[in-house]
Amino acid sequence: MASISSLNQLPCKTLQITSQYSKPTSKISTFPSKTELHKPISIKQSTNPKPRFTVQATNYDQDDEWGPELEQIKPSGVAVAEEEPPKPKEPSEIDLLKKELTDAFYGTNRGLSAGSETRAEIVELITQLESKNPTPAPTEALTLLNGRWILAYTSFSGLFPWLSRGNLPLLRVEEISQTIDSENFAVQNSVVFAGPLTTTEISTNAKFEVRSPKRVQIKFDEGIIRTPQLTDSIELPENVEFLGQKIDLSPFKGLITSVQDTASSVAKSISNQPPIKFPISTDSAQSWLLTTYLDDELRISRGDAGSVFVLIKEGSPLLKS
Repeated sequence: MASISSLNQLPCKTLQITSQYSKPTSKISTFPSKTELHKPISIKQSTNPKPRFTVQATNYDQDDEWGPELEQIKPSGVAVAEEEPPKPKEPSEIDLLKKELTDAFYGTNRGLSAGSETRAEIVELITQLESKNPTPAPTEALTLLNGRWILAYTSFSGLFPWLSRGNLPLLRVEEISQTIDSENFAVQNSVVFAGPLTTTEISTNAKFEVRSPKRVQIKFDEGIIRTPQLTDSIELPENVEFLGQKIDLSPFKGLITSVQDTASSVAKSISNQPPIKFPISTDSAQSWLLTTYLDDELRISRGDAGSVFVLIKEGSPLLKS
């Protein structure tokens, strides 16, 4: 085994450490001597100032071959998948049938002036919708029945026969509606008439009773005639058809203009009058309705005389189609 003395005979180099801030202060031998191994080691703190290092960021010019590449380096982060915009909802078969049905109502004056071919098309579409009724028990879904419904079509030609025959060319039905209050089991049917000078509303109040999951019995008890409302501006058509002949109304426009101010002055006094109410107590003031289709915007009902009624919920886009 080699002794420590033999280690001392090995060639040894001495390294000299030099700092830029001080003169050479120490020498370090790669191998200490025998006597130095037994000496206690003492650590002396150097009084020389510690070197300071400064890091400075440098903006590279565009010509620098490293600049553009360094600028493209971005800190890594969590990858976020971009959400695709929601696809438009595809119309269902029922939606397409409802759109086709309401389009078929165009120009029929709520069915009063519909031809036989148009009526046949409408009946076919109604039958298809009834077979896909999403509410098989409408009287058990009274919240869907609640609200104001606008009549869009009826096959009941006896509703206003004198209007369907055109005997009153200057008077038209502006709106027919039905308002249902399921909490009080009340129904109000209203018809708004409009003429060249006034608009008025006739309505009937009724109570209904549930007789089956689809059928209700209606009993009318009161009629109301609203006070006519005179229009501030009187509009007269160019001509009207009366008994098969066209009558030119342009000569009357001058007369209408002369009474314009008078009509406006009395409009306020008449409109403030209370409506006229009268009781309905006849036994014939009863009917029943069978709801064969119901959703949140369309209702189809059939009456006791075999007539059909299609109503659209107020505010539904179907009213604008």
